[in-house]
Amino acid sequence: MKKLQNSLYINTQGAYLHKERETLVIDINKQKVAQLPIHGIGAIFCFGNVMVSPQVMGFCGENAVNLAFFTEYGRFLARIQGKQSGNVLLRRSQYRKADEDPHNIARNIVAAKIQMQKQVLQRQQRNHGALLELTAQITALNHILDTLKLATNLDKIRGYEGEAAARYFSVFNLLLTGGAKDFNFSGRVRRPPTDPINALLSFIYSVLGNDISAALQGVGLDPQVGFLHQERPGRDSLALDLLEEFRAFIADRLVLTLLNRQQLKTTDFVTEAGGAVKLKDDARKLVLQEYQSRKQQTIKHAFLGEDVEIGLLPYIQAMLLARHLRGDLAEYPPFFSK
Repeated sequence: MKKLQNSLYINTQGAYLHKERETLVIDINKQKVAQLPIHGIGAIFCFGNVMVSPQVMGFCGENAVNLAFFTEYGRFLARIQGKQSGNVLLRRSQYRKADEDPHNIARNIVAAKIQMQKQVLQRQQRNHGALLELTAQITALNHILDTLKLATNLDKIRGYEGEAAARYFSVFNLLLTGGAKDFNFSGRVRRPPTDPINALLSFIYSVLGNDISAALQGVGLDPQVGFLHQERPGRDSLALDLLEEFRAFIADRLVLTLLNRQQLKTTDFVTEAGGAVKLKDDARKLVLQEYQSRKQQTIKHAFLGEDVEIGLLPYIQAMLLARHLRGDLAEYPPFFSK
């Protein structure tokens, strides 16, 4: 099994990342603040005005370190990739499957996503008592899951996914407890997010999506050719496919934890002139620390039957998808927790 490595998050504006021998060095205001060996780092995330030397870019490519750039909002901008791994036969199988028969993979992914959304609502019921609104949406999600089993049309599968997401987010506000009730959530708003919860969701989805893209690249798959999401130039459609499996389990639950424990407050967000809401620098640092901590927790993988670190889940699912596309597995087993 692949070893989970550390991720390096650089948030300080004006920071400069450069190379000294076999190490990475971070300078702030021309002062060295950190020096790290590259061998323990799996990914580097740069937010906002962070400068990176060309030598570091090549160094990361040679050592299979994922180097990614984001805006301060957390919107993904670019990623430096090394040599393509895997073999062309695997990618040919991926392209054929995407063109000729994407339905089974897409249906399995959507089913897993809805199951995890349902578990988030059920968890709230167990911890805080049953609410009629939550019970109604759990029942509706169960009905969508039953109907989804018979779906063979890709547009219908996407329709069921959209309906489930709308129902799930219609009661997301009820999952906020205690001091978190200072926040208000009325539904998903993207590009740009216009309230703190949407800003937080979008930020974590973006970082997690980059982890997934890197994992797909690492097993030799093409992140841009998916089965559920339509292909667009520059869009990592396959990464978005696998992201659906992890949204509720990793990102949504992390958001609820941060808010319900009052680790974040409304004052940790700022609204810009155009209406976009973003995390302040210290709050973004806290979110990334908690995200990294979450990645280091272990769970039992339902298909493998092994204890694995949550941060390895994108790699594991990419590996299982590759095995299915090679013909080693009859079906793609999506991620879900029991």
